[in-house]
Amino acid sequence: AEDEVTLFERDMKEFWIQFKISYGTEQNNQTSALRDLCKETIEALSEKWSKKLKEEDLMIDKIQEYNNEILEQSKYVAEKEEQLTEIKSKLNQEEEQQKNLTDSIGDLKEEVMKKMEIKSSKNKAAKEKVEQVSKITTLFKEHLGLEMRRIHGEQLQFIFRHIDHKDPDKPYVCTLSINEQGDYEVTSCTPPLDCIAELQLKLRETNNFSAFVANIRKAFTALSYK
Repeated sequence: AEDEVTLFERDMKEFWIQFKISYGTEQNNQTSALRDLCKETIEALSEKWSKKLKEEDLMIDKIQEYNNEILEQSKYVAEKEEQLTEIKSKLNQEEEQQKNLTDSIGDLKEEVMKKMEIKSSKNKAAKEKVEQVSKITTLFKEHLGLEMRRIHGEQLQFIFRHIDHKDPDKPYVCTLSINEQGDYEVTSCTPPLDCIAELQLKLRETNNFSAFVANIRKAFTALSYK
C-alpha cells in the first residue's frame, strides 16, 4: 500500500509538472500571440494616426496657404480701393476746377460784353459829337473865319484866321479830341492860352460846342492885342 501511495504521489507530481509545462507553454504561446497582435495593432494604429497627422499637417499647411492668399488678395483689394479713392478725389477736383473755369469764362464773357456795350455806346456818342461839330463847320467858317479839319486819331483841328488885325491870315490853332471816357479834350493850342483848361472844363460841363469855339476865338483875339 505504501508503494502504491508513493507511486500515486510520484505520478501526481509528474502529472502536475507536465500540466504546468503544458499550461505554461500554451500560456506563453498565447501571451506571445497577444503581444504580437498588440504590436501589430499598435503599429497599424501608429501608421494610421501618423498618416492622419500628416494629412492634417498638409491640411493645416493648405489652410495657412489659403489664408496667406486671402491676406494678399485683401491687401491688393485695399490698395486698389485706395487708388480708386484717389482717382475719384482727383476727378472731383478736376470737375470743381472745370466748373470754376466755366464760371470764370462766363464772368469774363459777361464783362467783355459789358465793356463792348460801353465802348459801342462811347463810340456812338463820339460819332454824334463829331457829326455835330461837322455840321456847324460851314457856319463857323463863314462867320468866324474858322477852318476845321479832321486829322489823325479822330481829332478836330480848328484854325482861326482874321484874329490879328496886323496879319489877318495868321493862323491860331486849337486841336480837340474825344478821350476814352467820351469827354472833349484839348490836345494842343497854338499860341497857348492860359484859360484853355477852364474852357475845356466848361465844354465838358455844358456840352455847348458853339460857345466853346466862340470863347476860344475871343481868347485868341484878346491875346493878339497883348
